[in-house]
Amino acid sequence: MHFDDLLEANRDYADHFTLGGFDGIARAGVALVTCMDSRIDPLRMLGLQPGDAKMFRNPGGRVTEAAMEALVLGVHLLNVRRILIIPHTRCAMASSTKEQLIERISTSAGQDASWMPLSVVDDQVRALNEDVHKVTSHPLIPADTAVGGFIYDVDTGLLTQKV
Repeated sequence: MHFDDLLEANRDYADHFTLGGFDGIARAGVALVTCMDSRIDPLRMLGLQPGDAKMFRNPGGRVTEAAMEALVLGVHLLNVRRILIIPHTRCAMASSTKEQLIERISTSAGQDASWMPLSVVDDQVRALNEDVHKVTSHPLIPADTAVGGFIYDVDTGLLTQKV
């Protein structure tokens, strides 16, 4: 019963589903790493459609080890030729300290959460530069892969290239 509304929506989605049999490559040659924030609609913000891009989302939109794994797979097996790294404005991971987030989680959970690793960002542009460098210097990312760092403004919908 907790998921009935979502399952009903899924049945409606399946009634109009048109992506069956698709091979799963990135038709537009795009991969992006962005935040898990629900204010971000990755495909629509770039004018893309389902099947056009590979997406990896995590808190803060950082290039983690798992994100790098996805990017390497994308460029070698899934037609990715352009990589966008896109954190956003008003991100909890960039506007709170680790201590503040741990306190909020501990209060919500009713138990100590100080053991939980959190990747807060004290300077988004510096972190974005580091993440772009992490991708461009990776030995399994071809030199001809275009890599850009952008900030998404959750209040205007605009992307600004920073790297």
